[in-house]
Amino acid sequence: MTITEVPHQAAPDTPVSVPPAAVSGVPGFVSGAPEFVSETDNRNPIKPRRDRLMTLLSVAAATGGPLIGAIGFVMSYSTLAKKALGWGFSPDLAPWFPVGVDASIIVFLALDLYLIRKDTPWPLLRVAAHAMTFATIWFNASSQGRIGADPVRAASHGVMPLLFVIGVEAARKLFIKKTQLEAGTATDRIPLHRWILSPLGTPRIYRRMRLYGITSYPEMTRRERDLKGYEQWLMRQHGGSLDQATDDERLPMTMAPYGFTVAEALALPERQEREAQERAEEAGRRRLEAKTRQEQAQARAEADRLKAEGMLEAVRAQVEAETGQARAHARAQVTAAERAAEREEAALETALLAEARAREAAAEREAAQQREAAAAADVRAAALEQQAADKRREAAEADRIAAAEAQAVQTRTIAEARKAAAEANRRAVETEQAAAETRCATAEANRKQAEEEHLLEAALADTARAKQAAAEAEERAAEARLAAAETERRAVETEDAARLTPRERAVRRVARMALAAGLIPIALSEHEVQRELSRLISIADVQSACDVSSTDTASRYRTEAAALIARGYHVQQ
Repeated sequence: MTITEVPHQAAPDTPVSVPPAAVSGVPGFVSGAPEFVSETDNRNPIKPRRDRLMTLLSVAAATGGPLIGAIGFVMSYSTLAKKALGWGFSPDLAPWFPVGVDASIIVFLALDLYLIRKDTPWPLLRVAAHAMTFATIWFNASSQGRIGADPVRAASHGVMPLLFVIGVEAARKLFIKKTQLEAGTATDRIPLHRWILSPLGTPRIYRRMRLYGITSYPEMTRRERDLKGYEQWLMRQHGGSLDQATDDERLPMTMAPYGFTVAEALALPERQEREAQERAEEAGRRRLEAKTRQEQAQARAEADRLKAEGMLEAVRAQVEAETGQARAHARAQVTAAERAAEREEAALETALLAEARAREAAAEREAAQQREAAAAADVRAAALEQQAADKRREAAEADRIAAAEAQAVQTRTIAEARKAAAEANRRAVETEQAAAETRCATAEANRKQAEEEHLLEAALADTARAKQAAAEAEERAAEARLAAAETERRAVETEDAARLTPRERAVRRVARMALAAGLIPIALSEHEVQRELSRLISIADVQSACDVSSTDTASRYRTEAAALIARGYHVQQ
């Protein structure tokens, strides 16, 4: 008899689970015993063919069951409808009373079969259907008077519903069996003859089958035979006594009450050792992963430190570049101002020369005009003398008048010339006055421009100094941020090494914020530290730094941070 033989299930549709392979060193056959082949091994695993008799029986059941039910319901309907009139039902409602009673039986039984098909049985439906069936039988039996007066007559009226329920129960049993076979959960029953022939050992077999899901009775008997054969072989190996056998060799007898086969029990130590080795390998793998994560965290911290140093160098380079740019801009503005002053001075000199030349040209024009006026006067005087001479020749008596007229004309001409000279002098004075006013306006404009250039130079110098101060402040702020980042990194490393909880980390972060904000806890009580910390760090700052939304939680963090600082907490620089 082989230990690792694969049994066939009692039901041909039930899938067979293959047991583990035999352990090395375990005999494949029991010495001296011929190989036993169960008659169930020759069973065809497919469904048996229905012969002609089975077909006739199926047809008879399929047609006879509904026929019996229909006859029972018709008889019950007629009887209960008449009985309902006697019970006080109206003629309109009396015919519906038997319909409701009989229909409830069909509905409850149909729902019970449907839920069994869906693998969700509800026993209450079956109980309700049987209760309604019992009520129907009672109503029909009592419809002819007292049941004890004529039992045969009462039974004739109540037997038909009972027969219908019996047929439905037979169909239900077949339906449940078919569903279990399809789902692979059908369980064989232990034959009655075994209960009679082995009343003490059969309950033990029944218990194992139910507790450990052994659905095949032939499988269970095969296990019992394998266990008995192994026990006999082990006794022969140790001189007829199992006391000398090792614990591993006695494992099949020890584990049999728990549903283990001989092969499974013998393979148990090897499987457990393999699982223990796998657990050890898994623990080693987890340790390596933890070490790798720690190394990665250290690498990330080093990368963050290098990034911070790079950012500081970048800020320094930026500040130096901005400072150099500001200095170059200031030098360019100074050079531009000097060139503008030179151009203004040259323009002023050019304006003065132009003004002098203009005055000289005006004087020359005035002199030329005076000379022209004198020449014109001479011409007119000569013409008048000629006219006077002519007139003197024409008439002697007109000499006196002509002489007087010539004298008068000469006097008027001289007056006109004097008047023209005075007018020219007046225009020269006006021109000189206008030139003086122009020179005063130009000088005032030059003064204002010089003042504006001076103010511009002062503003540029202030801007350059402000930019330089801002660059220095930015450099100091960058250095402060770098120092804060380095301090925060060292604090996080210390907290990681101490394995602090998230709440303790948050409290220490608030404490570091207070110390960085200028809190000096020397010679201060806890209450004073709390008050100073509340002044420096707001609830909103704590919520933002610790990523919490509750103001109450942030307030508790701040209170605990004050207590921590009062106890001497400080950050190593």
